[in-house]
Amino acid sequence: MPLSDIADGLEVTTEQRDRGVASVDATANGDADLRERLTEFADDLPCDAASAAAIVEGHTSGRSVGDSAHEAGVAPMTAAKTLHLLGCEGVSPLTPEAHRIIGDWLSADLSRTEARELAGANETEFALATFVETHDPIPGASDLVEGAFARDGDAAVRKRDALAGTMSSATDLL
Repeated sequence: MPLSDIADGLEVTTEQRDRGVASVDATANGDADLRERLTEFADDLPCDAASAAAIVEGHTSGRSVGDSAHEAGVAPMTAAKTLHLLGCEGVSPLTPEAHRIIGDWLSADLSRTEARELAGANETEFALATFVETHDPIPGASDLVEGAFARDGDAAVRKRDALAGTMSSATDLL
């Protein structure tokens, strides 16, 4: 069956509206720094706003959760929980299948020992994954983290653009 037969009888009943160019303000609240913006979420975080800001800044700059926690003066588990609550994905060290197994344990389909063994997790990994499964990110907090990632991303773009003349591409090899 040709495409013209499939399209026969179709008609457009509405028109698309041009909404212009979308813009995003990566700073979320103008000149306020990350620590000040995190104070509204501080009651829901396992650490104070200053420590949370240090954790996010370390994480967005590419440092490990452990290094970010050390700089913030908190335990690595606290840093991982903070990142999860602020909407950072990928904080849990377990696979999606292991999270499904933890879900089975939480719904009383497995014993804790069986779940931990099937997930292949040590005590710390199991505790963090359980926290991730039982606590949703704080509504609205992920916008702050995305803004912090966007600022770091802008710096990376500027750096890449500045070095563009020194880089080669795959087509240069032909």
